Amino acid sequence: MASRTYKEILANIDHFLIDADGVLTDNRVLLFPGIDPVRSFHSRDSYALQHAVKEGLRVAIVSGGRSQGMEECLARLGVKDRFFNVADKSAKLDELIASGLDPSRTAYMGDDIPDLRAMTRVALPCCPADAAEEVKAISRYISPKPGGMGCVRDLLEQALKARGRWLTENAHTW
Repeated sequence: MASRTYKEILANIDHFLIDADGVLTDNRVLLFPGIDPVRSFHSRDSYALQHAVKEGLRVAIVSGGRSQGMEECLARLGVKDRFFNVADKSAKLDELIASGLDPSRTAYMGDDIPDLRAMTRVALPCCPADAAEEVKAISRYISPKPGGMGCVRDLLEQALKARGRWLTENAHTW
């Protein structure tokens, strides 16, 4: 029996763990004295995040970094599960599993070595086009979009389309 395609797996995914730097952002961080590091999000990724939340997908951001601006932006988008300063993402996955997360119904989009262990433990490991080679090697899906340039939109749009939830009434509002 042939292994299932990523689209077949995606149809059963209802929880998305997403790294921030290198996935939601393009890995660039602007540093200015006395203020939080400055990052930017692609507006289409932002749109897809808020739409996915409104359509009932569970989205969690798991990041080794921290930025007040990032936290505020994600809160405005309706992302309730935001985990920052996470040194060990596999240990964070253990905590989430203990609180009810089912790894067989979970996707993880990461881009670099700190994401690897957690990614190998979920049903759909995926990454942006410019992820580290080690991450690409274990990913079931590699978005054609690089980090910070629509890869999150790509994944969430496909998930919502698989459920017939992309062009709903919720799609027309922020």
